[in-house]
Amino acid sequence: MTGSPNTEHKPRPAQGHQRELIDYEAAKRAAAATDAVARERLATRADVQPEVLYFLAEDESPEVRRAIAANQSTPRQADALLANDRDDEVRVILARKIARLAPELKPDQQSLVQKLTLDVLQQLARDQLPRVRQIISEEIRYLDNLPKDLIKRLARDVELMVSAPVLEFSPLLKDEDLLEIIRSRPVQGALTAISRRAGISGDVSDAIVSIEDEQAVAGLLANSSAQIREETLDRIVDAAPTHEIWHKPLVERDDLSHRAVTRIAKFISASLLAIFEKRYDIAPETTREVAQAIDRRLSSDGLNQAGLPEHRAADLHGAGKLDEAAIGEAIGRGDREFLVEALALKSGIDVERVRQVMASRTPKAIVAVCWKAGLAMRTALQVEIRIARIPPAEVINAKDGIDYPFSGPEMRQILRFVVD
Repeated sequence: MTGSPNTEHKPRPAQGHQRELIDYEAAKRAAAATDAVARERLATRADVQPEVLYFLAEDESPEVRRAIAANQSTPRQADALLANDRDDEVRVILARKIARLAPELKPDQQSLVQKLTLDVLQQLARDQLPRVRQIISEEIRYLDNLPKDLIKRLARDVELMVSAPVLEFSPLLKDEDLLEIIRSRPVQGALTAISRRAGISGDVSDAIVSIEDEQAVAGLLANSSAQIREETLDRIVDAAPTHEIWHKPLVERDDLSHRAVTRIAKFISASLLAIFEKRYDIAPETTREVAQAIDRRLSSDGLNQAGLPEHRAADLHGAGKLDEAAIGEAIGRGDREFLVEALALKSGIDVERVRQVMASRTPKAIVAVCWKAGLAMRTALQVEIRIARIPPAEVINAKDGIDYPFSGPEMRQILRFVVD
């Protein structure tokens, strides 16, 4: 064997006990054997002398070199050779092994093994194969004991699968680094990875929003730990009507100003409005105004059958089509105003009284109005849950799964309180 590192042949101590090694002469003969399977088997062993493993790192068989790359006993000098191996799989296996040693590196220690390990890590982080670089990035994304230039190189990688892990998680990237990366217009998706970082500062949030990347802003809004200044949120809300992907994360934020809440409520869907109203306790008059605005928008988009809720309900009622199915569709889309108008028409109760009943969120009164309108109890149940949003513990359920739980006289008694 030639080219092996200058190491001693005798066994080396390992954590307080002697590690018995294979007979050196036998190992040399096995390493020089013509049988590639035998050499590969030798390459997997942990009890082989370092110089034998080093010799096998230059074996003609890629399977042997892969085994050497995976072997924890392989000397670091051999790993340095394998970092430039022509076989991609060798470098992939080596990257996984070396990256998992990274947490043990100590910046204040300059031992030969530490230096060689870091050199191999740096080499693999520059590998031509994206998969190799990705393995390194994923394994070291949480570490704070590595050179910052290594992390910054990975953060600027042209492949998102390489840059994203460190952009999202690396504690070594500070605000000034993130701002520099944002200004450099990185690869598509990099801003979204940054937007998901824990504890993003207001400056970084501002920079992300200024780029006008739809996915990145959506990620930022969904990040509850991100600091977003009120004026920045206002800019997002200004643009949000044409970015539907922002609507749900906006609704779910807890740091909206009253002004933002009012504006958002006027362009989100009816289903999101139901969530929004509950989270922010929107005033009933605001809810009515917003619900009407939603119906106007749906009508203009061709999603409603015709015009405003009262007109649609009246037209269907006049045509004899304001039936259980039409009302069920309105409940499904969260169309509160249509339902109020429909219940008023079918029950003969004044529309404002019906609106007050819905706003009161009184289960008995809501069920009684639905009964008066001739709806099935299963529909009344959906009105309670999906329109009035009655808490589950307070919902009035059907008797035997299908019938109203109150008798006719009981219903009329409840309605007297509603009408009077």
